[in-house]
Amino acid sequence: MPTTASSGQSLSGPASQQTGLSAKGNKAVATAFALTQEGNGTLAEGTTVEPRGDEHFLPVTRYALVDRLTSPNTWPPGVTSDVRRFFRYLEYWRQQRHAAALMHLQEAYEAFSPDSDLFVTRQYTAAERKQMLADLVSGITTLVTQANYILVPRAHVAEAMLSKESHYGLDLKVDFEAFDELIVAYRGESVTRAQRRKISRFFRREEFDVPIYRRMILLFKLKTPEQHLEDVIRTTEISRSAAEKLVRKSRDHIPPQIKPDNVYIKIFKNIPKSDVEMVFPNTEVKFRMQDKLWLGVTGGGAVGAGVFGAAGKLALAFSNPITAAGAVGGIGLVLFRQIMNVMNQKQRYMQVLARNLYFHSMADNRGAMSKLADRAAEEDFKEEILLYSVLAKEQVNRSELAEVDNAIQAYIERTFGLQVDFEIGDALERLLADGIVHEDGAGNLSALPPREAADHIDENWDKILDQLPDMHNSTGTEIDRAPHGKPNGKASVI
Repeated sequence: MPTTASSGQSLSGPASQQTGLSAKGNKAVATAFALTQEGNGTLAEGTTVEPRGDEHFLPVTRYALVDRLTSPNTWPPGVTSDVRRFFRYLEYWRQQRHAAALMHLQEAYEAFSPDSDLFVTRQYTAAERKQMLADLVSGITTLVTQANYILVPRAHVAEAMLSKESHYGLDLKVDFEAFDELIVAYRGESVTRAQRRKISRFFRREEFDVPIYRRMILLFKLKTPEQHLEDVIRTTEISRSAAEKLVRKSRDHIPPQIKPDNVYIKIFKNIPKSDVEMVFPNTEVKFRMQDKLWLGVTGGGAVGAGVFGAAGKLALAFSNPITAAGAVGGIGLVLFRQIMNVMNQKQRYMQVLARNLYFHSMADNRGAMSKLADRAAEEDFKEEILLYSVLAKEQVNRSELAEVDNAIQAYIERTFGLQVDFEIGDALERLLADGIVHEDGAGNLSALPPREAADHIDENWDKILDQLPDMHNSTGTEIDRAPHGKPNGKASVI
């Protein structure tokens, strides 16, 4: 039986009459497929479909989606204003739920934040820090998933994302054994255009495609040097002295301000797929083969010419020591010049890396957490209003959810020209948990009418203050401090 509005009108309205399906076809699926109809059922002029693989991310604003889901003839007369009111309430409700979760995460993160300017008044045992770290990593992983990022399993990061070819002309290397915790995720695979000069085109500029990740998230915590060393010995089975040399060389590429006690969270934009290595803190910039050949040829030629020119002077070494000393000094000067060429070339590499990374960086640490929570709330909201626009018009059984999922994906493709792997399960569970959708014993799903749904959210808002978690923190030990910030030796658990 169709769900009805407060006025008694059927919410199926004209939408369920536009599908052209046979009368014996499923009514709920008919309504779902009505979402895909626009004009003559073809894409709008000038719209192209962008293949996006298995991404759940819907790259359209919530405002654009609300406008299209509440356009004329999508709801019965007089209902659209109630729908927009409910959508507005639902958006703020979802943001509030994520804000509450974010506050809990920020509390766990305070012990690991490299940017904190707050006075330290609480100490944690090793076991407590371990549990807080686990809670933090789990919470960030949940946020990343809710924001519709694609998580890359740690074991597959090197093979799935790193490339030998570089858009910026760099050869980069990363030692993943240095990380105690590591989360890598991306969202929005796309292609952008860039320019370059090639010898084959007589150094004229040409445009070319650069595959990119629109957004990339990196969370990492370094191992201590001792832990890094023991792990290298265990995994490589080399001698301790060889492992110490390997670890020392690896950690030379880590900036000294990055500490093993801290957790770092970063969000980047428009990262070329061929230069993903640049986002890691221990990136080693290596010489490319063409640079090695060029430095070898020029360096070898210069040294050879210097040695040849000094050979005659060295022959006079026994008769004129001053001339011989000058010849040796000349060879040394040539060698010094070539060493400086190598160092200058590496410095240019680092400048290219730093310059481009500056423009790719979006947010760090607590700022990254806030941005991630905001995006997670937005993605949840978009998924929920898409599903609600079906369930509010017709009753759907759980066995029909796959067809509804496909219909919503077809609607997104026809409306926006985007291929999206819509995730219906999580959106349904959230609507059920909030009491917007109800399920009976037979698996039939029905949604509250828009006006009643808005009133239901309004009632939940009235209760929210009474449901807020207590700010009492039982983890750690508070430190009583004497004047001038010096501990007085007493401690108390608050």
